[in-house]
Amino acid sequence: MSAAALLVGLLAAAGTFMLLRGAQLRLIIGFILLGHAVNVVLLSAGGLRWRALAFADGGPGRADPLPQAFALTAIVITFGITIYLLGLLVRTGQDAAGSGADPVDDDRAETRPGDVREQDEL
Repeated sequence: MSAAALLVGLLAAAGTFMLLRGAQLRLIIGFILLGHAVNVVLLSAGGLRWRALAFADGGPGRADPLPQAFALTAIVITFGITIYLLGLLVRTGQDAAGSGADPVDDDRAETRPGDVREQDEL
């Protein structure tokens, strides 16, 4: 078994485990780990170990640059989505431990029944 396959399996298993946890921060970490697993798969598909560099010398034995371009694109997309998810986490105001509290429930708890009747009478 190659090191790349072992690394992909480990990253995918850890990412799936973190996705299945309840907290939002763990969901983001799971997404990051799955993104890294995809990047390792794309880079190992390029075959750099047994081929020449992509643009060093021409010929049929050179590496395919397309998986490298896909991996670079995947890194940029994963980084952008991670920043977006972290922004959502900050926006909701939940702590890093992931209390799991729904912000809608907090809003209903602040409303008192007397407030609604006073507005209806006006």
